[in-house]
Amino acid sequence: MGFTLETVVPWGRSRSEYIRMFDLTASDLPRSLLDCAAGPASFNAEMTQQGNTVISCDPLYQFGVEDIAQRIEATYPVILQGLAANLDQFVWTDITTPEQLGAVRMAAMQQFLRDFPVGKQSGRYVTAELPNLPFADQQFDLALCSHFLFAYSDQLGWGFHQQAIAELCRIAKEVRIFPLLKISGERSPFVEPLQTDLCHLGYQVQIRTVAYEFQKGGNQVMQVCSNG
Repeated sequence: MGFTLETVVPWGRSRSEYIRMFDLTASDLPRSLLDCAAGPASFNAEMTQQGNTVISCDPLYQFGVEDIAQRIEATYPVILQGLAANLDQFVWTDITTPEQLGAVRMAAMQQFLRDFPVGKQSGRYVTAELPNLPFADQQFDLALCSHFLFAYSDQLGWGFHQQAIAELCRIAKEVRIFPLLKISGERSPFVEPLQTDLCHLGYQVQIRTVAYEFQKGGNQVMQVCSNG
């Protein structure tokens, strides 16, 4: 895969954040869900505890829990320093300081680490990465992808985004991608062209505002639904 642990900056989010990022409703939660490029989020662990079905996939999962934990510890202070140096790029409302955000993220990542060994053994954590995923056509009701597609538009080009979203649409009846911004804060230039392409292919595509905004302007989700 060409994927190394040294290139990863783990940063996990919680179930409550997923609900707001992806505008998940009470009827969405019992559906068959894929969390793609999930990283060390606690979404799977929390959902499993409540009896819901989630499969998470990420190339990170090829590594053991100790290695992932060490990488989290190594990068955690670096991320906090970056947040402190760029305070004006974020909305400090629900969370008011980088230190508070760090505590919230670390709690989510620690919950992931506790769940990861048993979850990997039971098949809830799958080592895989876009644009090729080891899942069957329409295997999932809903695929979620946060802070990967669009976020890395400068690193992963137009062709990658086309292939990746086509793959997500292959394996899920509905796809939601959040946010629509690059990590630098600008809107990805791929959003509108991809929306147009997907509509031409017969998908129903909506850009919806959600009740979550931490990165300034990062409060919209792309929702892609199959007509099938």
